[in-house]
Amino acid sequence: MRTVTVGVLGSGTVGQDVLNLIQRRKSVFTDLGVQIDIAGVFVRDVNKPRNIPAGTRVTDTCDFLQECHVVIECMGGIDRPLGLLRSYLRSGRPLITANKALLAERWSELRPHAQNGNLYYEASVMAGTPVIGPMSTVLRASTFVQLQAILNGTCNYILGQMESGKDYAQALAEAQALGYAEDPPTLDVGGFDTAHKLAVMARFCADGNFDYSSVQIQGIEHVTPADIAEAHAAGERIKLVASLERDGDRWAAQVAPTRLPNDHPLCTAGDSRNALVYEAEESGTLIFAGGGAGGMVTASAMVGDLLDYLLGFPGHVPLH
Repeated sequence: MRTVTVGVLGSGTVGQDVLNLIQRRKSVFTDLGVQIDIAGVFVRDVNKPRNIPAGTRVTDTCDFLQECHVVIECMGGIDRPLGLLRSYLRSGRPLITANKALLAERWSELRPHAQNGNLYYEASVMAGTPVIGPMSTVLRASTFVQLQAILNGTCNYILGQMESGKDYAQALAEAQALGYAEDPPTLDVGGFDTAHKLAVMARFCADGNFDYSSVQIQGIEHVTPADIAEAHAAGERIKLVASLERDGDRWAAQVAPTRLPNDHPLCTAGDSRNALVYEAEESGTLIFAGGGAGGMVTASAMVGDLLDYLLGFPGHVPLH
């Protein structure tokens, strides 16, 4: 039995669920001949109550990082986690993260680590619904054509409430009250969260150097009940759609409210979930749909990445 030392950055909903899932799946690690040792969990407030396995070391310092075989980042944000991880990453050790903003906006620094197989980030797009894994492996044999996706549950919820007769402000307030939208909600409703995820996907099917700034972004703030009614009368629905397709000698990436036929896969498979329609010449059209947020849903992908690392599979390598 070998011991693998794991460090965790952040202990919000996802971080807590990662720790609990590692404990819950202990028998799987044992079957691999591995004992997981949590070296430490970095938090801002060590006194805050947390639902984590008893005896877990919680600390407001990162002094445990250098003893870790692998680190799981659950903090969110961009420069703060990168600052904490920079030295660790330079040592050539692996990182597991769901942080799409970090991946999208600091790719120039992170890409060499990804190319070396040291970045695992299945959970960064559609959480526990696997799309990064297929894109980074079997789908590479197919010639990519285009994709369309619904990648933000908050926008999906708000637009759904508007279909039932509420205006944008009412629907947003309800989403915030239910904890679906952040305060302020700009990352969600402004389309930026979706754009982060689109940039991450583009690096597997279009261009390994795809720059987040290339995404054209329009949120749902200006969608009106009249727009919803007009689409409904035409047998259509409005969704916040991420799209990527060839435009001459470049790739056109866009996030924008889009009218889709009622029977479009993003309207059926993705009515209350995240969904992706992926088209390539050889593989044809593929549809992925499932939970795209939530603590345990996200944790399932992150712990899955941990198992891949233990089995010797490299992280998610972009196009070269």
